[in-house]
Amino acid sequence: MAPSATGDSAPMHIPAVSKASTINASVLHGPRDLRLEQRHIQEPSIGELQVAIKTTGICGSDVSYYKKFANGDLCACQPLSLGHESSGTVVAIGPHVTGFNIGDRVALEVGIPCGQCTICRQGRYNLCKKMRFRSSAKSFPHFQGTLQDRINHPATWCHKLPENISFDAAALLEPLSVALHAVNRATPAPGSSALVLGAGAVGLLTAAMARQSGCSTVTIADVDQGRVNFAITKGFATHGYVVPRQLHTSSSCSSLYNSSNSGTSTPCEGVMTPASTISFQSSLDTAKTLAAEMLAEANGSSPLVDDEDYGVDITFECTGKEVCMHTALYATKAGGKVIMVGMGTPIQTLPMSVAHLREIDILGIFRYANTYSTGIKLLCARDRPNRGGYVLPNLDEMVTHRFKGLDNAKGAFELASRTVDDDGNLVLKVVIEA
Repeated sequence: MAPSATGDSAPMHIPAVSKASTINASVLHGPRDLRLEQRHIQEPSIGELQVAIKTTGICGSDVSYYKKFANGDLCACQPLSLGHESSGTVVAIGPHVTGFNIGDRVALEVGIPCGQCTICRQGRYNLCKKMRFRSSAKSFPHFQGTLQDRINHPATWCHKLPENISFDAAALLEPLSVALHAVNRATPAPGSSALVLGAGAVGLLTAAMARQSGCSTVTIADVDQGRVNFAITKGFATHGYVVPRQLHTSSSCSSLYNSSNSGTSTPCEGVMTPASTISFQSSLDTAKTLAAEMLAEANGSSPLVDDEDYGVDITFECTGKEVCMHTALYATKAGGKVIMVGMGTPIQTLPMSVAHLREIDILGIFRYANTYSTGIKLLCARDRPNRGGYVLPNLDEMVTHRFKGLDNAKGAFELASRTVDDDGNLVLKVVIEA
């Protein structure tokens, strides 16, 4: 169920700010039209904390809104502050909130469900139809994101941080929560094998959580050599595979699909022609080749396709790309699971018989639920004596670039859309700090 903001010892606090004050906010008005504006903020109301934002990580969905003023099928229809991977300090406390003090360091869980519907009462509040999620255009008026000096946020969804967790690492609790939820859905058995497609922040953290859960081999694959190297050297995965650029290009630019970057994957003019059928089969052949090469990387040799143990127990598809979903199905062993983590192409053509005839379970995940406390415990465990188990890599090392102040947000978004900076350095996680 949802966390509680109540406690036994803390007294009632009087808000530490005036009834209304002025703050700066980074506001998106259209594609790449990012403006620094002033807004008014009221005192926190009943059940709320006012939090001064210290760090906000830029997510792939934020970059999509920045570039297109849309994310998949969700189009923004009013100015929108982005940002939802955030941490900060409590600067004011609203009525009826206990358990918090001015100056407390907190991580923000930015999705606010209704808390009353059946799905919320079952503890799966991430699926609430009335969910309001900061920086998303799904609800209207849009729930403004965290790229503001201060925000008022329900205390229930503010998670207190120990001093040994940095603001940067606390902001990464949000993508870590996605990874935790994915692995919780997968329920891997000890000693399982896993494949992770995509070595962005979520892919890296999913690989780490797969290892944390007891998977003995975790192979991560990406088109970017730098990201795969980072995953292996920092201990996120046990094996890595770099997708050859020519295979990546040929499979993703199949003539079966429109060549626009609309985020959809639809047969040309909606008609499956003989030529497009051949092209689709070519795409499937590419996926089979990729799957075999990834499995060979993990096994140290090419496994036999007819072997009953051919494939991994679980594949986490973290890109949202159709060809990666094809690869996931071919790389997973009979009786295994494919976990759909990435949200990219909303309509896909898949070889469903591969899953059907081999009883491969396809499971979707959407954001997360009941994960933040676990994530905080995992981060704290890094400072405890190693008892021989897997230790989560240092999340601070995932932050490759930092921008100071909201007035530098545009530069941060431009860089976050790249894989290397002007000096050729890896771009992984870009954050904006207060």
